[in-house]
Order: sequence, then structure tokens, then C-alpha cells
Amino acid sequence: MKTVLFIIAVIAAIGVAVFLAFGPIGTSPAPNGEPGAVSESAGGGGEALPDASGFVGSSPCRDCHEDFYELWAPSLHGLAMQPFTPQFAQNEIEPQDDFLEIGPNRFRVELKGGKGWVLQEGPEGKGRYEILHVLGGKNVYYFLAPMDRGHLQVLPLAFDVRQREWFDTAGSAVRHFPDMTDEALDWKDRPYTFNTSCFNCHVSQLEVNYTLDDDSYHTVWAEPGINCETCHGPASEHIRVCEAAAKTDSVPEDLKIIIVKDFDIPQTNTLCAPCHAKMAPLTDSFMPGDRYFDHYDLFMLEDSDFYPDGRDLGENYTFTLWRMNPCANSGEMSCSHCHTSSGRTRFMEDESDDACLPCHVEHVENPADHSHHPAESEGSRCYACHMPKTTFARMERHDHTLLAPTPATTIAYDSPNACNICHEDEDAEWSNEWVGKWYRKDYQKPILYRAGLLDAARKRDWSRLDDILAYITSDDRDEVFAASLIRLLEGCPLEKKWPAIIETLQDESPLIRSSAARALGGNLTEQAVKALLEATSDDYRVVRVHAGSSLAPYPQQLLSAEDQSRLQKALGEYEASLMRRPDHATSHYNLGNFYTALQRPHDALESYETSSKLQPDSIMAWVNSSMVHARLGQTDQAEKALRTAIGIDPASAEANFNLGLLIAEKGDLAAAEKHLRIALKTDPTLAEAAYNLGIMLAEKNPGEAINLCRKAFQLRPDNVKYAYTLAFYLDRGGNPNAAAEILQKMIAHPNAAGNIYAMLAMIYEKQGKTQEAIEVCRKAMQNNQLTQQEYFHFQTRLNQLQQR
Repeated sequence: MKTVLFIIAVIAAIGVAVFLAFGPIGTSPAPNGEPGAVSESAGGGGEALPDASGFVGSSPCRDCHEDFYELWAPSLHGLAMQPFTPQFAQNEIEPQDDFLEIGPNRFRVELKGGKGWVLQEGPEGKGRYEILHVLGGKNVYYFLAPMDRGHLQVLPLAFDVRQREWFDTAGSAVRHFPDMTDEALDWKDRPYTFNTSCFNCHVSQLEVNYTLDDDSYHTVWAEPGINCETCHGPASEHIRVCEAAAKTDSVPEDLKIIIVKDFDIPQTNTLCAPCHAKMAPLTDSFMPGDRYFDHYDLFMLEDSDFYPDGRDLGENYTFTLWRMNPCANSGEMSCSHCHTSSGRTRFMEDESDDACLPCHVEHVENPADHSHHPAESEGSRCYACHMPKTTFARMERHDHTLLAPTPATTIAYDSPNACNICHEDEDAEWSNEWVGKWYRKDYQKPILYRAGLLDAARKRDWSRLDDILAYITSDDRDEVFAASLIRLLEGCPLEKKWPAIIETLQDESPLIRSSAARALGGNLTEQAVKALLEATSDDYRVVRVHAGSSLAPYPQQLLSAEDQSRLQKALGEYEASLMRRPDHATSHYNLGNFYTALQRPHDALESYETSSKLQPDSIMAWVNSSMVHARLGQTDQAEKALRTAIGIDPASAEANFNLGLLIAEKGDLAAAEKHLRIALKTDPTLAEAAYNLGIMLAEKNPGEAINLCRKAFQLRPDNVKYAYTLAFYLDRGGNPNAAAEILQKMIAHPNAAGNIYAMLAMIYEKQGKTQEAIEVCRKAMQNNQLTQQEYFHFQTRLNQLQQR
């Protein structure tokens, strides 16, 4: 599997396209002390936005706010991006003497005359790419080069600021997942295109100007870096009223600018969140002071970039972890408690424990009593235990959950813990033993418990479903864990989950409500539809769009005029959210799913085709398009799409499963069996593959057929059809008692069909258990879901049995 630092682009259901922030940003002084020098070269953007926008850039701010300007200009935000200049080349990076081999190619940076290039040599010849822009600088400098059609590409070599060495950009972003293999992308792949992945958090007042027809960009921005107006809004009116007031020696009553210091804590956090979150955009209209979940959705622990206990595995940009932070959740602490608006920390390293005042005076003044380490040692520093530093892609980041070290979760899930980050020569068992001795209260237990639930849900182990449902509806649930579990429940096939998910639609958290709204798309019962219709009027956009997406397949003619109107608005918001990133393959893939749900097959096929063009190795776009072709009766096109998907990934469970069914319908059972076996091998939890393969093998290999049907039933124990089929083959294979045991359990199922009762009564009758057969017929007649014909059948059968 290939993943990458900038973007993860796989969503397998109706959902939102993915946009990720890029990560930590620069530290070096801007060229000539002023950010904003912009290249006019191809792909470089840089033209100022029209005056009508009200934006004027950062330079006019200097006249009245020089002190802050001088702090901001060389800050992490001021230099989020900067042009590559002779001054930068001389002061910030080192020459590279030797080529660095990356796959079949080798690369070297060439610096000459204040300019820079990356040289490439390989099987396909040589290349020379000019460095135009620089991203970052706190830990790493990344470099951009102009490519065809206005694409700005992140170059394959980056510079490690701390180690003072060049390294492989894409190779550094490989995740070391515990249960899957990862591999680096090619540096020219789309996720490394600046215009589509990392732009919004590195330049100010940007216009992407993307043209889908030829996949081109004419991207422009007012100035590089995060400027004053990013947080304070357009300043032209502010300057006008202040200049007018200065002439009369007065102060304007309305400063015509966004005053950030007046923000409450949620507004302050939301101001930082758009760039410091792994998120999906819902709009492009966010302004400082707005609510986060009116403009963005958030990726959480359903993403494998997090360990099951919530610690960082890949790059997650802080905000998800921040929402797990008990100090932040107290409502008393915002990002600005520890950070200035220019991105610096407010506390020098030797004063950093003061950040925990005034709430934790006792621990700060008597650290040894709390930490069990000498007071002056690193082990008694608050941040050492509660914000341990880990490294990914050569970027250091602090854990913002602020949770205490949990070596127990390291033992269980290999996640990092502060104890062993310091004590590298010891193992987690050693740390766990000391934690147990020092702290009478087992503070690790609740963290380990919820991590266990999440790990089970990720693995589709639903033996803990009751615990999961109890957790997501409990009063003391953690918002992030509960929302993550609800999203993972989308993969749970058991009917018993639905009441709890519907209940969470009333949770106070919009993140939980939106996750519940999304999950309910697979259960459009009367109760669920009623709850989702209410959610289409939710106060938060993120809830409304997910409620709309889930209701997309529902027949609108069954709704009242008022409900239709509410739903149409939610559907409109959802469709608009999908096109916030028209250059993302996932946007068009999800749009295809949306049009499929709305029964607009030709629009769906067009969207899937666009998705495949933007991301040629997108398997799911081909699989879903095949389903649309099949519904249109276009079986040849459906088969062609599936074979294209298998050409991309021969082991794809989805492609092989669907191709197996399609070929079976054409009568080629041998080929169908082959593809279904591949699907089941790739995904052993694919109950549908086991079931269909079992039916296919019933005549030639009844023993294996029974085992496969049993596997399907074990995976989906509340599936009435699977239960009936397994019982049928067991009975036919000479094991009526096992068949009766399964059927007896299933007649209590709310969706028990007439054939369940009929087979069970027949087995009992054959065994001479007339009274048991009579009881089954009586129970069948009490089932109001039976048809009138079925009812009369059991009535007749009951009379016959009673007359014996």
C-alpha cells in the first residue's frame, strides 16, 4: 500500500474528499526582512488579488504595527513558504556532494550563482528541475519546482535542518504500520503536487484556478507565508478608517478588522485548526471567528495514521489529538495559552512548566512527588511526560493529547510512550511495572480499554460490539474515540448496532452527530429516516451534509414537501462540499457515489471516469463504475471495468468479488470460482464471497460448501439468508440437529422469513417431533411479516399436525 505525507486519497463510501494540511513550517528570516517576494515563473503564481477583495498584504501593517511585524516576519508563520534566493541558499542549506539513490533513479542538488536545481539520472535519462520556492524550515526544508500545466511539484530531495543533510522526501513519509506494508510514492505523483495538497497553509489569499478539462493550474497568491490578513481578515477598510481617524487624532469606534484577542476559546482553537488538522473541507469560505465544523470535517482514529490509543503514527497535524486533551476539553485552555499568533511558544524551555499554571500548582511546585523523578531532572518536566516528542518524516512533533505515559498500550499496540522515549535501554514491561508501583490508581485502564475497542473495530472483530455500543452512548465517552468508533461501525454488518447509532444523533458533539449521520446511510428504516431528516436541519453544516449524503438513495416522493425542501438543501450542501477540491480524484469518486445513490447513472459514470483520469490506479472508481454499468445492463462494460481494476491490483477483493459474480451469471463457474477465492483470500472477512463460493461448490464439494457457508454465517450471524442456506446444506448433508439448532435461534430474529420456520418444522416432523413442529408453526403465524399466502400455509400445516 502506498501512503504519503500530504494526502490520503481513499474513501470507499459516499463521503468527503480529503485535504490535509502540510505540517510544521519555517524559521529562517525572510529575504531582505520582508516576506512576500513572489516568483513570476511558470507555476509560481504570485499575482496580488484584485483590490475588490479588500486584501492589501502584510507590508502596510508595518507602518502602525512594526514591533509585531518584526516578530512575525521571521516566524514559523511568516516563512511557511518563501522564494528560493541566493541569501537562502547561502545561509540555510548545505551543498550536496554525492547523488542520493531513490529507486531506479539518483538525485543531487546543484547550487550555482544563487540558484538551485535538482538533477535526476536514471533509466529514462536525465532531468534538471529548478527550485523556485521553499516550504517549512523548523525541521525540514521542502522545495518546489514548476512542471507542465502550472503544476508545482515537491522535489524528491529535502533538507534536514537539524541533521544538516539531504534526504529522500517520499521515502521519509513511509508509515511503519503494524499490520500492513507501506511503500513510498513516486515524487511526481499527485499527492506531492503543491497546488492540490499543501498550498492553503503555506501561502496567503490564494486562488487555485484549476481547469479540469486539461488538468492545469493558474495558481496565484498574494504573498507566501501566513500573513496578517489570514487571521485578521482583509485590511483595506481597517487602514482607511484608521488613516481617517489619525487626521482628527481620534480612535475609530469600529476598527473594520477581525480582533483575534476578543475571540473566545473555541474561536481561538478554530482559528488555528484549518492548518493544523487532518481534515476534509466542506466550504472554501472559512473566516476567522467561524465555527470549525461549519467548514471542515475531521479525520480521527478510524485512520491508520493513529495508533489505537490515539497517539500519532503518521502525520496528523495536532487538532485531532488536541480534542482528546483533557485540559483543552475543560474549556479553560486554548492554543494561544502556549503559542503566540506567529507560531512561537510563549515559554522558554526552562520555563515551560509554567504553561501548566495556574491549574496544576501543586505538581509544578513539587514535581518529584508527582513524577517520582528528581525535581531537577528531565523526568520531572511536565512536557517530558505529557507532551513527549516523536519524529515522522524527519519532523519532530509533540503529543498534544497531554495524556500521561501509557506503557500498557505500548505493550499492546506498539504505540510510543514517554517513559521509553527517555529510557531507550529499557522495554515497556519495565516502564509498566514502575507505573504500577508509583500510582495507586490505574490511570492506564480506561485508555487501554477504549484502545482495545478501537483495535477490535479496526479489525472488524465484532465480538466486542456490545462494549462498543455501550461506550459510544455512555455519558463519559471521549468525543474523538466515540466518533471514531461510530465511523468504524460502518463496516459492522450486525443489525443490533442501529439503535445505538441513532441514539448518538442526539449527542452534544457535532463530530459525533455527523459520524452517526454518515453511518446511518446503510439503514434507511423508518426510525433512521426520521432521525436523519431532523439532522438535515442541524445547526452545524458537517452534520447536515452527512445526513444529506445518507438520505440520497431514499425515494423523495415518500416525503412531505417540508421534508423534501430540507433534504434538498442538505443534498446541495453535500454536493457543493464534494467539489471544494475539483483536482482530487476522491472528490469525483465520491461524487460518482452520490450520483449513483440519486439514480443518475450517466453522471455517476462520468464522475468515476474523471476520478480514474486524475488517479489512474484508483481501483474503487473502476469497481463502482462496473456496478453502474451492470445496473444499466451493460455487462461487457462492467466486465471491462473490473478487469481494468484487477490489472491495477490482481488481489483486489472488491474487483475479484464483483467479477466473480458477473462471470458466474454468464455461466463460467470455473473462472468465477477463481475470482471469488482470490477475493476471500485477500479479505477473509468478506462474508458475501464465502457465501457465494459456498453455493457455487455445493454440488461438487459439499463439505467445503458447508464450511464456507458456516464462515459466512459466523461473519454475519444475524443474516437470515446465510443462516437458512447453512441449515439447508447441513440438513442435506445428514446433520439435521445442527441445522435445527441454527434455525431455532433464527426464528427469534425480527426479520425471520417464512422459509426459516418451514424448514425447522419439516426437520422436526421428519424426526418425529410433532409437538416441536406444531410450536414452530404457531410461532410462524404470530410473525406479522409473513405474507397472507405464507400464513395460510402454516395454518394448514398446523391443522394437519394437530390431527395426527
